[in-house]
Amino acid sequence: MDFIKLMQSAQYDFLRTNPRLGNRIILMGLGGSYAYGTNNENSDIDFRGITLNLPSDLLGLTEFEQYEDNSTDTVIYAFNKIIKLLLECNPNTIELLGLDEEQYLIKTPLGQELLDHKQLFLSKRAAKSFGGYASAQLRRLQNAIARDSMPQQEREQHIYNSVKNALEDFRRKNQLLDKGNINIYIDKSDNPEFEIEIFIDAQYQHLPLRDYENMLGAMNSVIRDYDKLGKRNRKKDDNHLNKHAMHLIRLFMMAIDILEKGEIKTHRTKDSDLLKRIRRGDFQKEDRTFSKEFYDMLSDYESRLELATKNTCLPDNPDMEKVEKFVEHVNRKAIEIDSCPQ
Repeated sequence: MDFIKLMQSAQYDFLRTNPRLGNRIILMGLGGSYAYGTNNENSDIDFRGITLNLPSDLLGLTEFEQYEDNSTDTVIYAFNKIIKLLLECNPNTIELLGLDEEQYLIKTPLGQELLDHKQLFLSKRAAKSFGGYASAQLRRLQNAIARDSMPQQEREQHIYNSVKNALEDFRRKNQLLDKGNINIYIDKSDNPEFEIEIFIDAQYQHLPLRDYENMLGAMNSVIRDYDKLGKRNRKKDDNHLNKHAMHLIRLFMMAIDILEKGEIKTHRTKDSDLLKRIRRGDFQKEDRTFSKEFYDMLSDYESRLELATKNTCLPDNPDMEKVEKFVEHVNRKAIEIDSCPQ
């Protein structure tokens, strides 16, 4: 596919007409499955880019973090915003620095300078950003789908744990801890459809009705989400799960490359066959869980990541003095763009 020609079509006119974009874009490339090399016939086309901040962002009172065009799945980050994300080895942004040459659609001299300085953003933070987050994401999703076939008692226990967490989070954020008490527990149910059921005992004084209603709503929303699990489109749901499983393994691959080799390798050319097999569902069993082969592979990547984190030559954190010097250099150029006659 000719992505540059597509980018020049009318549906991408915002890239040229928006005053924050246009000649301020220093880097833009492919995102999503086309960037990873795991795309299929149903894959969306995603573009990701970086644009310079306006002088008013740097010297005045305006603020800008990113521009999104949902109709084309395009996200353009402000330079200062993406620097903060890169410093954390954020997977969704640091991958923009690891594309193959032909995957870049726009690359100005400043964009090339950013690519030349990508080592500034590599640190042990990649282990947590890539590995830990990805692992937690898959396990939550896999467990949610597996719950469809759980016995009622086990399912209710899962719901109870989630409701309890939602309740505590709501009370803490809304400063209701000193307004009274609510006890949530599981007991034998009088409902013939349940063996056990979640109950609450509540005692509050002078609690605004709206706060109480919102608190109950936070708990009810968890129950509604669980009820939806058994009513989803299975084929669509399985595709969603397998896609997340694929990205889990891909994230481990990228994290290990960063920690072992100091390389950001977004386009997984050598790994594409394996990743596509995962996305196809080759590792999913009839009961919608994953095969032992998949979990063995996951365990191996977790061990490799742990070893890579222990033995990496990368620093614990980026060298902020060097980062700040580079950011200042780029932002001075950003101001000069508006100072020079067009």
